[in-house]
Amino acid sequence: MKTMWLLLFILLTGYFANAQSNVDWKFSVNRIADKTYQIHLKANLQPDWHIYAQNTPKGGPLPTKISFSPNPLLVLLGKTHEVGELMMYHEDTFGVDVYAYTNSVDFVQTVKLKVKVKTNINGFIQYMICTNRECMPPATVKFDLLLKP
Repeated sequence: MKTMWLLLFILLTGYFANAQSNVDWKFSVNRIADKTYQIHLKANLQPDWHIYAQNTPKGGPLPTKISFSPNPLLVLLGKTHEVGELMMYHEDTFGVDVYAYTNSVDFVQTVKLKVKVKTNINGFIQYMICTNRECMPPATVKFDLLLKP
């Protein structure tokens, strides 16, 4: 019985590791004004793969969800917006029109420090990637970026 569980664990570990290799995340910070920064959470996808937008109709695939950990030293300005070539198509599997990105998408959030002090902004991204033939299980990636005044 232990051997069966070990084999299942090894197989699932390889399966989930493969999902991670189809998308490469890059995180960066750009200072755009005094105490104001843009946080860039960029997904670079392997050919044939796509990632879903933050807004997906009910009944559709898992939308990308970006969560920022609370930080009393900063404020989020507006919502996280997406920069990339958005495509819309009808997904027969789900029976709804969906929005997704191929190649790459940059999720950008503007933040402002309340005081001039060094602090971190962190959180996580939940996402799902698919091709026209298969989908990987939802995955989560964490990010942690330093903001310098």
